[in-house]
Amino acid sequence: MCGICGYIGKKNITKEQLKAMNDTMYHRGPDDSGEEIYEMPGGWQVGFAQRRLSILDLSALGHQPMHSADGRISVVYNGEIYNYRELREELTDYPFRSSCDTEVIIAAYLKWGIRCVERFNGMFAIALYDRERQDVYLIRDRIGKKPLYYWYEENDLVFASELKPVIKCPGFKKEIDRRVLSRYLYQQYINAPESIYQNVYKLEPGSVLRFSGGKINTWRYWSVAKAYHAAQKMQVEDYREAKEELKRLLRKSVKARMIADVPLGAFLSGGYDSSLVTAIAQECSDIPVRTFSIGFREEKYNEAKYAKAVSDHLGTAHTELYIDEQDMFDLVESIPAYYDEPFADSSQIATMMVSKLAREHVTVALSGDGGDEFFCGYNVYDNVSLAQRLDIAGAMVHGLCSLPGIRRAHLEDKLPFRVRVIAGNRDKECKTQFGAGNYPAKARAMVKATPQDGVPLSVHYPVESGYHVSNWQVRRMLLDMDTYLPGDILCKVDRASMKYSLEARCPILDVDVMEYSYRIPHEFKYASGDKKHILKDIAYDYIPKELLDRPKVGFGVPLDKWLRGPLRGQLTDYSSRDYLKRQDIFDADFVSDMMAQYMETGDAGPATGANYSKLAWSFFVFQQWYETYQD
Repeated sequence: MCGICGYIGKKNITKEQLKAMNDTMYHRGPDDSGEEIYEMPGGWQVGFAQRRLSILDLSALGHQPMHSADGRISVVYNGEIYNYRELREELTDYPFRSSCDTEVIIAAYLKWGIRCVERFNGMFAIALYDRERQDVYLIRDRIGKKPLYYWYEENDLVFASELKPVIKCPGFKKEIDRRVLSRYLYQQYINAPESIYQNVYKLEPGSVLRFSGGKINTWRYWSVAKAYHAAQKMQVEDYREAKEELKRLLRKSVKARMIADVPLGAFLSGGYDSSLVTAIAQECSDIPVRTFSIGFREEKYNEAKYAKAVSDHLGTAHTELYIDEQDMFDLVESIPAYYDEPFADSSQIATMMVSKLAREHVTVALSGDGGDEFFCGYNVYDNVSLAQRLDIAGAMVHGLCSLPGIRRAHLEDKLPFRVRVIAGNRDKECKTQFGAGNYPAKARAMVKATPQDGVPLSVHYPVESGYHVSNWQVRRMLLDMDTYLPGDILCKVDRASMKYSLEARCPILDVDVMEYSYRIPHEFKYASGDKKHILKDIAYDYIPKELLDRPKVGFGVPLDKWLRGPLRGQLTDYSSRDYLKRQDIFDADFVSDMMAQYMETGDAGPATGANYSKLAWSFFVFQQWYETYQD
């Protein structure tokens, strides 16, 4: 919907400087903008700014910053409150002047205080100033659909939907937080609360930050773990009941996300999630829903024909764009401009392309994000299940290799790769995050660590015992909801869609759908190895099984081919010893040798037997970002 930014503190920031910060996010809101500065007691100032993408109430009454009728409250806000009409019916004592959801936020706060956020169903990043209490609040939605950064230093706070306004703020020092780099290289994204810069944080999903008198405190009003365990006390035992209620909630969610005063469509890949969302949207619509998909000219990768078959069955107004490798390659240079901290999930390229296609026809697009995490859809969940079954045997092998007199390295070299992985998976905090042992070690070795940087973050997330779940599949799903979903998937979709001023809405991430999914027994989701079983069963009510039930093809960006081909010159420059020593971030000798070896053989060291294009791509994207923002 928009981009927001602002500051609270004693910085001498002018309205012109605030506008310059705001205008770095023109792409997030080309329809309107507003910047205002308010004086607070004690020499403090509040600056609020917003770039508007008009979706609801296209009139000037939707302009932000928006103020309460009595002048007590000011708000800037990015997102959509999907239940704003229902909330408005409870707020009849407020003198509404507009028909947009922003004013509902103000009225709800005046009636219920900051706990009003617990009543909001939607995607949102909100900044709210209460003049009576002299408090400023930053609020982020439950699952982290909408981004919100903040820079806090010397009792001053600057916030924004993206990093660009923070970087543009007078006095900002672009000091890289080296603690996050190894994890970034391994995971390919930076998860909340960390960011690429020191003293800059992402407000965690489901959180509120309160600024008062130069001090901040934050708390969670919703969390994955707490919501899961609360819902587990009300588990649904009957499959038919679970299916019908989930179907009802999905219909309600899709219908709510179709409310817009601008043209609306849907991304359609032909997979289960996007096809189900599209089918429900078509059922709720009086006219054919606009649908969009990307096709690839390489037949073995092309899934557009499946999306077209689903569209034909549903009767949508379908648009597809066929692209080739060069079309994707042409977008590589634009990545740092819109992903303004290092982000190396290469599927961002295809997401940008389908967003561009959709924006030529609509302003809002529905997507199927969240289905894999909440209903057990990723292939890794098969591996996790197998790993749990083999864990005791792995512990025995690990113990054998640790016996006195055993040449551990010699014995491990003789073991099959999968056996080594299972045997080495002994950290109880990271049980579901096993993988190739060389990758974490390489990611750590690439970064030049110094004592003043602080303790580097683990490349994994050492948090699993906090979920208090014995089933490894469920534990990994919860972990993905806390990390991979908001940090990678939702970040990817937000930046790719907003690059083209397109709003992406995700019905499966509706709070009622998410919390009901926690009540559904795991065996309804993972039934005898059938992933997303209950979600597929609902999809079959709309679409013939033969149109959906097929091996997933997918199109992997040819990173290895690019890095060792047309991008080879750039990668060579980025990894030269002279460049790395001037940069003083990476271990110059190690990285230079590693990248030279990779470009020569595809491996990252002698006799590794593994292709390291993932690490090389993460490194390349970082250097591309560094060249854009630091140099």
